[in-house]
Amino acid sequence: MTEHQIGTLSEGSLHAALKEWIAQPGDRFEVPVESYVVDVLRSGLIIEIQTGNFTAIRRKLFDLTERYSVRLVYPIPARKWIVRLSGEDDEPISRRRSPLRGTPIHLFKELVRMPMLPLRERFSLELLLINLEQVWRNDGQGSWRRQGWSLADQRLLGVVDRVVLHGVGDYARLLPVDLPDPFTTADLAGALGERRALVQKMAYCLRQMGVIEVADMRGRAYLYRRAELPAGHLPPEM
Repeated sequence: MTEHQIGTLSEGSLHAALKEWIAQPGDRFEVPVESYVVDVLRSGLIIEIQTGNFTAIRRKLFDLTERYSVRLVYPIPARKWIVRLSGEDDEPISRRRSPLRGTPIHLFKELVRMPMLPLRERFSLELLLINLEQVWRNDGQGSWRRQGWSLADQRLLGVVDRVVLHGVGDYARLLPVDLPDPFTTADLAGALGERRALVQKMAYCLRQMGVIEVADMRGRAYLYRRAELPAGHLPPEM
């Protein structure tokens, strides 16, 4: 494989499209590094693209960041369209836009699996806010919860924004500036307009990173406050 070829190695359409989107001249793809094969190697920087569960890549990231600079690219659907195919001839039978909209906060759904990794100096995380098309097939192979529908493909329609996080100060900037002091996860959910379950994962990750700390208890709920960060990591508004 030449340095300008983008290998697929059985990857999905979304993974391959994101690799092509981030590609720059001189990048090498599917490169062996020690006991791993990395998605992209760019002038001393390893780039890994993960479109799903972070557990699958956690060990690889912890190992590689011991010796190399590593950037994890993670797509979040800002807008999503659902296409349904018939099970017999794969003819589209419907296409609708999901009412759900993703934001950078949705990274914590997966980051909760490795909340200490952002503390590593060699690690950075690039969030891509994307427009996505999900293709579902009525083939009887999906779970009973989905009434037999299975996810056939995910297609990149476009990248609408990107956010790079490198160091705890960048994660601290994800907290709303108008939070009360102290605050609960209910306060955080209200300020962000997100579900309580998601912001509980966010609070757990930020607490592990030292961005927030427990100040007290209110009944059975933790009260949090912003932690004092080293001067080089302070968000501008702090």
